[in-house]
Amino acid sequence: MFAAFITENNPEDPVIGSKPGEGETDPRGAPLAGLEPGSMVKLLPGEDVKFTEPGDVGGMYTEFMRVQLRAIAAGLGVTYEQLTGDLERVNYSSIRAGLLEFRRRCEQFQHQVMVFQFCRPVWRAWIEVAVVAGEIDPLKDMNAEVVAVRAGFKPRSAVINEMGYDEEAVDRQVAADNARADSLGLTFDSDPRKTTGNGQRVIEKEPATEIQ
Repeated sequence: MFAAFITENNPEDPVIGSKPGEGETDPRGAPLAGLEPGSMVKLLPGEDVKFTEPGDVGGMYTEFMRVQLRAIAAGLGVTYEQLTGDLERVNYSSIRAGLLEFRRRCEQFQHQVMVFQFCRPVWRAWIEVAVVAGEIDPLKDMNAEVVAVRAGFKPRSAVINEMGYDEEAVDRQVAADNARADSLGLTFDSDPRKTTGNGQRVIEKEPATEIQ
């Protein structure tokens, strides 16, 4: 598409518009004319035609597109290299820093969006339906976990993690509960130091005396 501007000596008597079909004007009243392929137009003495000359991006086109793609990558939360596959200007340090930040963003999305807003509601609804239908027996499941831990087939921390807790926080809480119970002289069935699995009290044996 070209735009041409005709310079005339006498604007009050324009050549454009003198032929049939060339009487259209713009909102300001300036006459308009079309440009047909292969046409030869003879201008009056003193008239001139100037075409628009839009700026050519030329050698700056690649840099222009790179800036646009970087803005798109920033909006999507990915690196420019991941979006385009262009590794021309990266080194080991820069691409590693970008990947680490991308992985942090992915982990945040996984744990804060997918897990809490999708996985947990689905799991909760499924568990409730399964329990009501009698497909899951929590007591049997927990007894199976105890047997697996005592047999050494499964670490205790794995059971705690599967329940959604942190093993270090659970251990600190259990130690604090045991210390408080000991200070108050309390004994619970849940304390394996003092009761067996059947609820019987464990008899503490006195240490054997060494014979001189």
